[in-house]
Amino acid sequence: MVEPAESIAEKTERLGPHIRALRLGQQLSIRELAKRSGLTHPFISMVERNETSPSVASLKRILSGLGTTLSDFFSPKDSLERVAFYRADELVELADGEALSYRQVGANLKDAHMMLLHERYAPGASTGEERYSHQAQEGGVVVQGTLQITVGDQTQTLGPGDAYYFDSTLPHRMENISDEECIVVSAVTPRTF
Repeated sequence: MVEPAESIAEKTERLGPHIRALRLGQQLSIRELAKRSGLTHPFISMVERNETSPSVASLKRILSGLGTTLSDFFSPKDSLERVAFYRADELVELADGEALSYRQVGANLKDAHMMLLHERYAPGASTGEERYSHQAQEGGVVVQGTLQITVGDQTQTLGPGDAYYFDSTLPHRMENISDEECIVVSAVTPRTF
């Protein structure tokens, strides 16, 4: 039996302390993590104290500096072996779950080659002001709404049925530029996101 998913409020409350615990476990100063992530040490300090909520791009940079991924950071540490089927309430939320939702298929992706996501962008929601990159390839299909994607120096606006597939080492950013919710089903391989 799968345990109930952690609420968004519970994840938000533990975000900063969890980052701090990872940093201290690696005997890193805030300044060293700032250097590794390319972010400022005051910003990281504010994140650790839950005084600010980082964008997906900023959180990805912090976690990369700590040598982990969004998937590993948010997955339950006591997750059971992988199974073949998942109910909607068993997907693991990797974002705030409100303006932006990245729901990962499967809690335990240890040794997995691919990450599958059900993404939801509220009107105006984005992955953050800055573009980010990681060692992978990703692709997806817009199921509902409109998504503007910037990859490298190219920007495209995609609608229902439109798709993307690109090398994730290119800096990228995604944003819902419409007044309607946007839903995307995507995959990342290897699971470096």
